[in-house]
Amino acid sequence: MTYNPISVTELNKYIKEKIAGDENLNNVLVKGEISNYKHHYTGHLYFTLKDENSLIKCIMFKSSAINLKFEPRDGMKVMVFGTVSVFERDGVYQIYVKAMQEDGMGSLYKAYEEMKARLEKEGLFDVSHKKKIPAMPKCIGVLTSNTGAVIRDIINVSTRRNPNVYIKLLPVPVQGEGAAEKIADAIKIMNDKKLADVIIIARGGGSLEDLWPFNEEIVARAIYDSELPVISAVGHETDFTIADFVADLRAPTPSAAAELAVPNITEVMLKISTYNNRLKLALKKKVEFMKLRYEKCMNNRVFKDPMQKINERYMLVDMKVKSIQNSIINIYKDKKTAMIKHISKLDALSPLKTLTRGYSIVQMNGKIVKSVKELQKDDEIDIRLLDGKAKAKII
Repeated sequence: MTYNPISVTELNKYIKEKIAGDENLNNVLVKGEISNYKHHYTGHLYFTLKDENSLIKCIMFKSSAINLKFEPRDGMKVMVFGTVSVFERDGVYQIYVKAMQEDGMGSLYKAYEEMKARLEKEGLFDVSHKKKIPAMPKCIGVLTSNTGAVIRDIINVSTRRNPNVYIKLLPVPVQGEGAAEKIADAIKIMNDKKLADVIIIARGGGSLEDLWPFNEEIVARAIYDSELPVISAVGHETDFTIADFVADLRAPTPSAAAELAVPNITEVMLKISTYNNRLKLALKKKVEFMKLRYEKCMNNRVFKDPMQKINERYMLVDMKVKSIQNSIINIYKDKKTAMIKHISKLDALSPLKTLTRGYSIVQMNGKIVKSVKELQKDDEIDIRLLDGKAKAKII
């Protein structure tokens, strides 16, 4: 038998026609959980509808989306009505959604948003209330199911990072009725008995309904009141619960929570070794520096000849004394010269100096006689000569 090849476009077109000819696929009502939701700027809605085992792509055009009574979100369970067809360019089949409604989960989302807003307003999410995760915890308290991959992942990661860390598992149900109360009681037991240095609350992924115990107020307040630091690792990276917002630290996965809680002992030892080497090097440099400083001090003249400084001061004192003596002698000479000059001037102006040139001084009654008019006949006068005095009488 001979086959003639056809193009990919022809194949996709044939499949599309086949699906379009199936009346069961022209009008389908499908329920599932929304994921990878995107509201395009054109108004069209793109998302994936999934259940536990499978998924299918969906598109809802703007003309149909404007009639929605709610805002679709990831994790929301819905029922969609539409047509299954093939998008020829990509060769994929998808549901072209004409209508969509919430599938019993709308009330949970509303309750989630209302509780989140109320607790945030009360301050349960405040950063100032969050406690610091201990750097080197000795014991990790884990609240999760004692079966499943979550506890195994936490144990594997923790022991790989630090074989000496001790893990205490307090098994709690992570979904279903009564789970929230038991989780809250376990947190209180951990605190009352001081069973650990830090608590990890963990579970794997699931729908909003599965994760609902971690959205309960009783769990939120138990985390808030915990004296021990709490790390929340609930669901997948894209899942957010009230517990995540109240906890002191949120981890995207249980494995990541173990990495955040338990330091890598190899890295710690390497860091300690690095610090030790740096300390030794710093001490060695300090000793060398102090040794050089000591040698410099000992080579200083003060230590070699301590009296030198004193002798230099003595010399300085002697110089000052000599300077003062010279200053006094110079002042004395200057004063003596000035005095001699003044004496010479006084001597030149002295009336007695004229006696050496043959003059005499006539006095009567101790007063110098300047005119003959001052004399009378028979007055007795004193005549002062160069070498003495003589008495005379006016005749």
